[in-house]
Amino acid sequence: MTTIDLNCDMGESFGAYRIGDDAAMMNLITTANIACGFHAGDPVVMRDTILAAKARGVSIGAHPSFMDLYGFGRRRITGERPEDIEAQLVYQIAAIQGMAAAAGWPITHVKTHGALANMAAEDAGLAAACVRAIKAVDPGLVFVALPYSQAMRAAEAAGLAVACEVYADRRYDDNGMLASRQMEGAVIHDLRQSVDQVLSMVLDGRIPTIGGKQLLVEAATVCIHGDTPGAVGVARALREALAAAGIEFAPFKKPNLA
Repeated sequence: MTTIDLNCDMGESFGAYRIGDDAAMMNLITTANIACGFHAGDPVVMRDTILAAKARGVSIGAHPSFMDLYGFGRRRITGERPEDIEAQLVYQIAAIQGMAAAAGWPITHVKTHGALANMAAEDAGLAAACVRAIKAVDPGLVFVALPYSQAMRAAEAAGLAVACEVYADRRYDDNGMLASRQMEGAVIHDLRQSVDQVLSMVLDGRIPTIGGKQLLVEAATVCIHGDTPGAVGVARALREALAAAGIEFAPFKKPNLA
C-alpha cells in the first residue's frame, strides 16, 4: 500500500490579520509547517496552531524564512553573510521548538519558506547554511526539500535526514525547480490540473514540467499552500483522488541514513 504525507504551510496569520483557513485545512492534512514569526505568525498564532495540530494528531515542523514580514518572505534578499542567515534560522527553529515543547507536541522537521527556500534550492552556499542551522539546533530533525535541489544535496552530504517534497499547486521548470511566481501559469488554479500533477508524481514517480519533460521523483510529502485561494477545496479533492487510487495518508517517516 502506497502512503503519502499531505503538508500545508500554515500559522501564517499575524495579530488581527488572518491568512488561510487553518481550521478547515487541519482536518485534511497530516503535517503542518508552522511560520516562525519572520514572514508571518506571532507567538499566539504559533501556540494555537501547534495545539490545533496536536488535537488532530497532525505532525508539525518549523517553517522559517528571511526576515521579511512586509514581503511575506517572498522577496529575494541578497548580500547577507552565511553566518547571519544561520543565526536567523537558529532563532526561528528554536522559537517554535520551545513553543512546541511547552505544548507537548514536538516538531519533527524544518521546511524553509518562500524566497529562502527557492534560493537555497539553487545556491549551494545558502543550502549549506540552512543545513548547518538545522543541525546546530537539533540534528534529529528532518529537512524537507525539493528534489534536484542544492538543499537536498547539502542535507545528504551532511548526514541530515531529508524528505523529498513535491507541490500540488505549483508548476516545475525543466531543471526540477519551481517555476517563478512571476511566470504566467506557474501557480496552478485549475483543480483538475492540480490533481493530475499530484497523481503523476505520487503514483508514477514523475514530475511533469513546463517544457514537457517527465522528471523522476520519489515523493515523501505533497505540499498545498494554505494561502492559495481555494486551498481547502484542492486539499479535499486531492485526498479523494489519492484515496480512490488506493493511497493512504500518514506523516512522513524519518528516512534511514546510510
